[in-house]
Amino acid sequence: MKSLFFHSSKSSPSRTFSSTSSSPSQSSHARPSTPLSESMLESKMSHADTLITKWDPDSSSYAKITSLFFENRGEARDFIKSVSDIQRAMHFYVSDSSSHHKLVHAQRLMQIAMKRLEKEFYQILATNRDHLDPDSISARSSTATTRSTSSDDEDADIIDDDAGEAIKEVECEASLAMSDLRSITDCMISSGYGKECVKIYKIIRRSIVDEGVYRLGVEKLSSNNLNKLDWETVEEKIKIWINAIKVSVKNLFSGERILCDQVFSASDAIKESCFSEICKDAAIGLLGFPESVSKCKKSPEKMFRFLDMYDVISELWPEIESIFSFESTSVVRSQAVTSLVKLGDAVRTTVANFESAMQKDSSRMPVPGGGVHPLTKYVMNYVCFLGDYSGILADIFADYPLQTQTPLPVAMLENSPSSEDPISSIAARFEWLILVLLCKLDGKAELYKDVALSYLFLANNLHYVVSKARGCDVRFLLGEEWLSKNESKVHQYTANYERMAWAKVLLSLPPNPTAELPAEEAKAAFRSFNSAFDTAYRTQSTWIVPEGKLRDEIKVSIARKIVPPYRAFYDKYRVLLQKEPHLEVVVRFAPENLENYLSDLFYGTGVSGSAAGTKSSVHSRVSAQ
Repeated sequence: MKSLFFHSSKSSPSRTFSSTSSSPSQSSHARPSTPLSESMLESKMSHADTLITKWDPDSSSYAKITSLFFENRGEARDFIKSVSDIQRAMHFYVSDSSSHHKLVHAQRLMQIAMKRLEKEFYQILATNRDHLDPDSISARSSTATTRSTSSDDEDADIIDDDAGEAIKEVECEASLAMSDLRSITDCMISSGYGKECVKIYKIIRRSIVDEGVYRLGVEKLSSNNLNKLDWETVEEKIKIWINAIKVSVKNLFSGERILCDQVFSASDAIKESCFSEICKDAAIGLLGFPESVSKCKKSPEKMFRFLDMYDVISELWPEIESIFSFESTSVVRSQAVTSLVKLGDAVRTTVANFESAMQKDSSRMPVPGGGVHPLTKYVMNYVCFLGDYSGILADIFADYPLQTQTPLPVAMLENSPSSEDPISSIAARFEWLILVLLCKLDGKAELYKDVALSYLFLANNLHYVVSKARGCDVRFLLGEEWLSKNESKVHQYTANYERMAWAKVLLSLPPNPTAELPAEEAKAAFRSFNSAFDTAYRTQSTWIVPEGKLRDEIKVSIARKIVPPYRAFYDKYRVLLQKEPHLEVVVRFAPENLENYLSDLFYGTGVSGSAAGTKSSVHSRVSAQ
């Protein structure tokens, strides 16, 4: 039997060895030493005959059940050397027509030896499954690399003696097993019997790889199968896959490649053939899973799982490219690229659908009290999560510049969508999504009949947008200028709210609160102020500012505008009106009370009755003063 991986595999022994008979070693200058060489050859053949016959599995029960490499490593090395001696003898006999019977005997010994080595090869692979599992091989390779780079570090941690000895023992057994396998394959391949050991190796090692993938819990599911499952189930399968692909590439496939390279170092062709047949199908199956998922129905919540899978394949790509570098495994690299392309398509489609859904939102119900709209919360939470994937998104959208299908002004963007920098490009896309949201909010503000409330609504929502952006990685994309600019807009909205909501209250007081007025005019001013403040307070008691800092800022700003002029007017005319009957009807508010009333605002709780009715009467205070 001859190896399929060699050109001489179909040649007869006589044809194979006759090609060497015309070599310089057979020149006339070498003939005087022929008898001595023949004598030595006969001696080596006699020794080989004895040793190989001893380990013939068909000659004794001892040879059938005993492992040569386990029983006597020295004799195993001698056995390998004897095979080389038989090869040399066959070369010699084929050139001597009178040695035909010796050539036949040598061929018989070679077949016995190959049968023995085939048996040893199987036993070593089968009995060392634990020591030769890909995870362990990959881990030992990494450990060896680490040791080589830190061997001179005097501060390196010292491993516990018992644990260290156990590790060394396992490593030693694994190294011996790989060395034995390599010596057997080298011997069998050089003898033209590579096919036999390759067949055994592929069967055993493929079963190990397939079992490893199975234990990682990955199921082979088509896009049709996945579409029949609920998304929560698919998400769980994606999480399992992410762990599985990391372990498979970094340990399973990496370890198998290392083992193949070492065991079949004598033949690049056999090395490639073995690794390809053992790992290719499993790798294609694993790397094909994201492609199947990408074909599922698109929805915004699926985006992050698409990105997770894209991220892990991108991270593993250098190792995938290195491990599956053979031409016969190029299909694995192609599958990885295909999955990346399909996932990228899915992400771009999902982002487009997300933007479209925002623009199509047609809810006409105003948020009570001008609070933060659910659309604002949903979009900004989504955008902030996307910010965690900005690097991946920059890669996915690198060749897809921002193209808008709406009349919204792109010129409003701080970040140019035409920038060649991928990060600037993705920053423009984030800014665009937020701009679409803000334009939708402008439309929803018009649903409020009270203009002041519409401004409060815009202030609340823009403040939420800026706060969320500043609190996540999106802030690095949008930049401080964008954040500051929109914080200024929040202040403009609150200023507009204050002007529209409290203008009547301020106008109810005289332009100069300390100017001399007749008692009747002063009383009329108090009554006007009472009515305006009471109306404003009752109206705004159901309005809300959810964020505490903004709420306090607005209250302080209102108090600074109203309380000082009212206090000046109050102090000016309190003595004049002190003897006025029913003073509590005319002067319903003390300056201190105004601040208390204002402190109750923007919680959305509402009040019953008038503003003055919610607090203690100020008549006693006025009288006391």
